[in-house]
Amino acid sequence: MHRDKLGIYLNDHLAGATFGIGLAQRIAHQHRHSARSADLQRICDEIAQDRQSLLEVMDALGVPARRYKVYGGWAAERLGRLKPNGVLYRRSGLSTLIELETLRLGVEGKTLIWRTLLVVAAGEPRLDESRLHNLLDRARGQIDTLETLRLTAAEAVFSPRAGSVPPDSP
Repeated sequence: MHRDKLGIYLNDHLAGATFGIGLAQRIAHQHRHSARSADLQRICDEIAQDRQSLLEVMDALGVPARRYKVYGGWAAERLGRLKPNGVLYRRSGLSTLIELETLRLGVEGKTLIWRTLLVVAAGEPRLDESRLHNLLDRARGQIDTLETLRLTAAEAVFSPRAGSVPPDSP
């Protein structure tokens, strides 16, 4: 039963990681000409690497990836694009803020899986605790960067001088 629960747990996080990659790619693409484009692209690349690390952990533990959950994560990200942002035909600064908050929440969730796997690793020799600690540290760095970007986006949307700041500048 423990193995079944772990498989469900890992596959749920795999679905979330699939969602996160799509969202990170969209954010990085939308802001590819901004001053923070390098940070956004780095986070996008790291999220893709972290998803691959999760797949490697699953493989080491003999947990198969459930395609329907991967497709569910992919579909959820695509559906999330339909969220109204107060502007009919273009992006608004509010879109950027919500996307950054959503991505940050996803990375917060990623820290939880690495922490949980560290608990599992105590009794599971197939897991590399050092690697899990590195993944956890990287996720914490991603959160710090995303928080800086999120605060910049919030200021651009909600500050009294919001009209003077480009709406999609993170």
